Parts: sequence; C-alpha cells; structure tokens
Amino acid sequence: MQDTDRRAAPDAAEGSDDHRHEHRRRTLKQGRAVLSDTTVIDCKLRDISAEGAHLVFGGAISLPQTFRLYNASDKLMVPVKLEWQRGLEAGVSFAGPAEPHPDF
Repeated sequence: MQDTDRRAAPDAAEGSDDHRHEHRRRTLKQGRAVLSDTTVIDCKLRDISAEGAHLVFGGAISLPQTFRLYNASDKLMVPVKLEWQRGLEAGVSFAGPAEPHPDF
C-alpha cells in the first residue's frame, strides 16, 4: 500500500526556501549578536517566532555556526544556531532557553 499523505513544504510550489514550522511575527527590535566576550555586533530582529528569528545587519559579517543573541527590547539573551546567511540577513534557530540579562 502506498503512502498517500505526502505533504510538500509550505510554498514548495512557488519555489520558496522557507522551511519554518511556525509562523514568525514581523517585528523590528534592536538586537545584538554576541559572538564572544569581546565581539558584539548590532542587528535588527526583523521576524521572530518561538523557534527562531530573522536578523538584519548593518554591514557585511561572517557569523559562526553558534552564538548568543541579545534582544535589547526584552532584555533577554538566548543561544542560537545559524541556519542560513545571505548578504546582510541571517536566519537563526533558538538552541536553548532565553535568560534575563541586563543591558550592555
């Protein structure tokens, strides 16, 4: 018997590369990519969901596979994993719980 419940990824017919499982809400919050104790890069959180975020940077940057993301609006720090990067934009998935963090 054949499996007839094969579902394409959302927007697969249109050629989209969006593989999110959950809808992201549009936002424009100030963030910081914390690459190390001494390297912090400002960014904007353009979209955010329970699973990840879409980041926009002001200049070219090569991001590591894992880093921490600081949400300045909510004063939260969360470990993230780089999922994709194109030009000044990047998509990350949350790799652990967000923790309160004082502004820095």
